[in-house]
Amino acid sequence: MDKKIGQIGRAVPIAAAMLVFAAAPAWADINVGVSVCATGPGASLGIPEKNTVALFPAMIAGEKVNYIVLDDATDATQATKNARKFVTENQVDLIIGSSSVPPALAIAEVANETRTPQLSLSPIELAGDKNRWVFRSPQHNAVMAQALAEHMKANKVKTIGFIGYTDGYGEGWLREMTRAAEAAGITIPVVERFNRTDTSVTGQVLKLVATRPDVILIAASGTPSALPQLALVERGYKGQIYQTHGTATKEYIRVGGKGVEGTILPVGPVVVAAQLPDSHPSKKAGLEYTRLYEEKYGAGSLSSFGAHAQDAYSIFAAAVPVALKKAKPGTPEFRQALRDAIEAEREVVGTHGVFNMSPTDHYGHDARARVLVKVDKGDWKLINAQ
Repeated sequence: MDKKIGQIGRAVPIAAAMLVFAAAPAWADINVGVSVCATGPGASLGIPEKNTVALFPAMIAGEKVNYIVLDDATDATQATKNARKFVTENQVDLIIGSSSVPPALAIAEVANETRTPQLSLSPIELAGDKNRWVFRSPQHNAVMAQALAEHMKANKVKTIGFIGYTDGYGEGWLREMTRAAEAAGITIPVVERFNRTDTSVTGQVLKLVATRPDVILIAASGTPSALPQLALVERGYKGQIYQTHGTATKEYIRVGGKGVEGTILPVGPVVVAAQLPDSHPSKKAGLEYTRLYEEKYGAGSLSSFGAHAQDAYSIFAAAVPVALKKAKPGTPEFRQALRDAIEAEREVVGTHGVFNMSPTDHYGHDARARVLVKVDKGDWKLINAQ
């Protein structure tokens, strides 16, 4: 019952730094800590996620839920502090966040140490047992990279120029794109990197242009992803430019202007929900989330990143009734039961696709979680859908 996005009807006020649904949570309440990048380089991701929390229902399966929202300022150290506060002071049953890879990785350390389930809002990579308590609502980079490789191969691309963040997001995309490209008979002869806070990438762009790749892929997120693209346009690069799903914000289009027209990127289906065929499993959920979000925050305000937060809620809400049969909120047993239920739930429909977690896959997405779009006249235009 709580899986359905259509039941998101109760909005709650957000204070500047924290949102709590009750002054003093009762012992039986379910407590959820949410750490997002409301400020800093990841703000274009974190703000719509924070906004989306205000749409979450305050009751799940007859239990009251308190959501405690903190800003980690896109900083790993602050994210660690937030996570420890959630666990020690708020005694949370679940942590949601963060919006960006570095702070999300920091939270994962605390989640594993304290055996608290985490629903990351960014596609973080973890090895072995580090995955046990950590799940993700965004798509794995491999799912999205495959979509790009298929499009490139169909358009007879032979070489890719790559420029991405120096952190885990950029490196993760380089790894997955290299695999997908090799399988498609495409090479990546030039690789450049930049920092999220850089204000110039002239040197990197000159090297990219000099190599003359057929296409260029920029692996970045939010508004900083426009920086290398505008530099490429200024240097006269005429080939096709691709971006990743981390770029799917209207702020990117606003900042990039005409310089980002024609860009191709893989996105979750919610970004173009109205353009999807009726048969797509996420169309109804995507349209309903879009309606609720834009009714509260204004027409055209939808962000795919806010939808990652909505999907985190859907995953959580589907698991709660199962966990409640085994333990009471606020206990280690409930956290364990919640973790197990998240891993076991099947066909949880979200705005970004359908989730089927498993012991070996804490993303849970398949090809239904991606579509290709092009920036066309300042908006997203669907190219294809699974």
